[in-house]
Amino acid sequence: MGEIVLYGADWCGDCRRAKAWLREHEVPFTEVDVERDDVARDRAVELAGGRKNIPVIVLPDGAVLVEPTNVQLAEAVRV
Repeated sequence: MGEIVLYGADWCGDCRRAKAWLREHEVPFTEVDVERDDVARDRAVELAGGRKNIPVIVLPDGAVLVEPTNVQLAEAVRV
């Protein structure tokens, strides 16, 4: 499986939960901080179809999850 990209922010509870879940299941991912990077923030909104919710998680196959639950994460990465 290729790399997962997570667009999020430190203050975001759902982002912290998703990152913790990915780490707990040893799923490699790259974190992009939308709070400090305007281009990344714009990209996350674009990927999320105009929604401003985070985290926005891009899977290796190009699929995008917006504010996924742990169950949705598990289904998406097949842990």
